[in-house]
Amino acid sequence: MGYFEALRACWGPGPLLMVGAGVLLLDQENRVLLQQRTDSQDWATPGGACELGESLEQTARRELWEETGLEVGELRLFTLLSGPEYYYRYPNGHEVYYVSALFLGRYQGEPLRPQRSETQALAFFSLDTLPPLQGPVNRQALALLYQAWRRGAL
Repeated sequence: MGYFEALRACWGPGPLLMVGAGVLLLDQENRVLLQQRTDSQDWATPGGACELGESLEQTARRELWEETGLEVGELRLFTLLSGPEYYYRYPNGHEVYYVSALFLGRYQGEPLRPQRSETQALAFFSLDTLPPLQGPVNRQALALLYQAWRRGAL
């Protein structure tokens, strides 16, 4: 049982502060990798909650590996998101306020290997044709990524 699951076992479904990290992984065409989640069926960036003693970058790398089977080289901090607008209620009723670090990385062409317990599908999407996204963190992170792409900053 991970740290966050242990907190849930004590606290129940009420609001918790969730510190986490994710990866905005771009291919050579600047399409972003998204995972279709098994819990909500929505699409999201690979990411998740920090474990005790983990850095945000370690969390991002671990979550990317767990959800896609990919390892990534250089990661660059893209944005930090926090505040009341990052409240989310999961389909199981668990509530969180996210504090999230999103890192930018480049896809190197390795085979995608989704972990079926969390990931229904993996696909690359053009930044101007994204599917329905899960939660406020994904929507804001991808809006910021889209703006950077439009400016030619990727």
